[in-house]
Amino acid sequence: MSHFELGTLQLELVRYPLQEESTTLQAWEAADEYLLQTLTTDTLNGRPVLIFNDSFGTLACALHEFSPVSVGDSFMSELSTRYNLRLNGMDDSLVTTQSSLAPLPQAPGLVVIKVPKTLALLEQQLRALREVVTPDTQIIAGAKARDIHTSTLQLFEKILGPTRTSLAWKKARLIHCQPESDMQPAEPVTTEWALDDSEMRITNHANVFSRTGLDIGARFFMQHLPEGIEGRIADLGCGNGVIGITALALNPEAEMLFVDESYMAVESSRANVANNLPQDLDRCEFEVNNMLSGVERETLHAVLCNPPFHQGTVISDDTAWRMFCDAKRCLLPGGELRIVGNRHLDYYQKLRRLFGNCTTIATNQKFVILRAVKTNAGY
Repeated sequence: MSHFELGTLQLELVRYPLQEESTTLQAWEAADEYLLQTLTTDTLNGRPVLIFNDSFGTLACALHEFSPVSVGDSFMSELSTRYNLRLNGMDDSLVTTQSSLAPLPQAPGLVVIKVPKTLALLEQQLRALREVVTPDTQIIAGAKARDIHTSTLQLFEKILGPTRTSLAWKKARLIHCQPESDMQPAEPVTTEWALDDSEMRITNHANVFSRTGLDIGARFFMQHLPEGIEGRIADLGCGNGVIGITALALNPEAEMLFVDESYMAVESSRANVANNLPQDLDRCEFEVNNMLSGVERETLHAVLCNPPFHQGTVISDDTAWRMFCDAKRCLLPGGELRIVGNRHLDYYQKLRRLFGNCTTIATNQKFVILRAVKTNAGY
């Protein structure tokens, strides 16, 4: 079989699978169609099929009969994949989902890659593939034509072997790669840097935001974190955990929950606490999750958050708003949500509408730090 028809599938772009709400936007793009029209499965002979960075389960649904392993760094993508498999009446147990940090199956017959936005994540995934592919493994990648650069092709060539690109189709382009058996051994793609004005060193896995240094929003936020809290604090969207680590030091009687939808972010946070504050490791929890899903109502004394203001390439405060709503649900009465955000996003009015109050803690030319307190029980 060499052609798969996406039009026969019912797929939803699910942004919050644990609620009944979902959008009706198309959950695939031309690159998905191009990949499925081009790849072949006739020579698999039972060998594993690997799919990388399948944001909403499009490729997993199309290839589910081959029991693929879907690999990525997004818990939300896993939830979306499961949702869309069930939506189409497919047995979701046929598809295995796993983190990019987990070992890959040996000798795959087919590898299908949606090229990720982060080049470092692609490098990490290609290096992991280097350890398991064979010269006859079919490797095919796809993305919008504008997102495939010379550096992208050079990365495939450097790590795996000879690489060529296709003609553009519907503004999408494919990458074909022939793995060689004598390429350089794989190396982990991590970075490490010194945290300003401290003896700490921060480790970052490949797909973590601001992986090469402290971002300016976090630097400003770290100067205005709450102190003296005796209870449970959540670092929501923790990234490498630098906010939570700072709050741990400022609140020696508190417990810290590091939570993110990125496996690499949570593992970076775990490593950074273990390496820099090992004596405080027993005060910490690390959780890959969809916001604060499953966290009991009214169990947190504070939530700290540096929310993203984009989803993929689209600027949006949708994710931030859902973070704020989850924070309010999980906060105890009298508990606070403290955030840092770009000034132009007007989070002040949103928090005031949600919580009934909002205080500006600090501002500079680019960022604002806001505090909202939960005043009523039962939400």
